Amino acid sequence: MAYRTSIRTSTMPTPYNLMYGTKAVLLVEVEIPSLRILMETKLDEADWIKQHHEQLSLIDEKRLNAICHGQYYQKRMARPYNKKLKPQLFEEKDKVLKRILPVQEKPEGKFAPNW
Repeated sequence: MAYRTSIRTSTMPTPYNLMYGTKAVLLVEVEIPSLRILMETKLDEADWIKQHHEQLSLIDEKRLNAICHGQYYQKRMARPYNKKLKPQLFEEKDKVLKRILPVQEKPEGKFAPNW
């Protein structure tokens, strides 16, 4: 719950907000109603439906903003990585070091082959 309701640097809104289009209602707010819960309960049904339709139309906009912000974040993180990266160009007949791992009788764990 903490992960879903905390703001992410890469997308800006919370994952819960991106998925459902609204802020998460904490269990504490159900027992001790917050101002937001009290305001929603005092709405008549027509206004409540209208408000939820408006929120649903904004979900796509929020998701698009999150995608744009995510792409910007990836570019921003790739810039320092690419500065440190040194390109290695190999040509035919260049000598390279090849590591051959020891053969295990019964390979286990994450280093075991998948086949």
